[in-house]
Amino acid sequence: MEDKRRRARVQGAWAGPIRSRGASHSAVGSQCSGIHNLPASIGEPRGSKEQSVAKLQFVFKEPAEVTRRVPEPRVIDKAGVYDISTSAAGVSRLRVFPSFIVPKEADWMFEQLQKEIPWSQKTNFRQDGFYQEPRLTAWYGELPYTYSRTMMQPNPHWHPLLTMLKDHIEEVTGYTFNSLLCNLYRNDKDSIDWHSDSEPSLEKCPVIASLSFGDTRTFQMRKKPGPEEHGDYTYVERVHIPLDHGALLLMEGATQEDWQHRVPKEYHSREARINLTFRRVFPEHSGMRR
Repeated sequence: MEDKRRRARVQGAWAGPIRSRGASHSAVGSQCSGIHNLPASIGEPRGSKEQSVAKLQFVFKEPAEVTRRVPEPRVIDKAGVYDISTSAAGVSRLRVFPSFIVPKEADWMFEQLQKEIPWSQKTNFRQDGFYQEPRLTAWYGELPYTYSRTMMQPNPHWHPLLTMLKDHIEEVTGYTFNSLLCNLYRNDKDSIDWHSDSEPSLEKCPVIASLSFGDTRTFQMRKKPGPEEHGDYTYVERVHIPLDHGALLLMEGATQEDWQHRVPKEYHSREARINLTFRRVFPEHSGMRR
């Protein structure tokens, strides 16, 4: 008999009122949801409490402002003609000739140019004062050439190899050139910063033929921002072109008007690279400053 009473007490302890147990769970649920002080009113219709809780549920809304993404650069590493943009100034067009000079010929040309061109380090001017260019240069042409507020003196004494290369480029491209800016990037620390070949002496929409020898460097381009961007280059289109030994890049149309380019410093070892940029300088504007 005593055993029956004991079992009844145990069963009674486990069998609590259903309503109390539900109220306990509701209280816990309310605390987890951050909802407090929601007692049921006398005579409240069944289900109205659940409707009240539903009204307080979080509803996701898309942000009003669209998030802008920085575009990935377009990589051009194959031969071809590429129209990279069109604007009121015209079409910006690139022509890429990866093996314009075959490797065996490019090897001895590179060695001869590195030894025989009279390389020197040019001093330029900017707002914070004078600085030395992080590369070596040489100028060929009957007219002077001014960029970064300093002038390169006329030099009509073309090296025979440079004359041969100019004639070959003119024959293939159909353009004529009368001047040449040579650049020697001695290692990975040498570079040229963002700029356009838009000096007044080149006139509007110049054609630039860029021939490379030596180690591969990436030629980077970025589109000039529109007026609404207020000079911010963060979201502009970009193009990267790896220029190998013997590669020719031709920039035509509005490329200098609408785009900038550079050869950046690199953070791993690079051997020497020579870049020859053929252009046409006009006498009535020669020597003018930007």
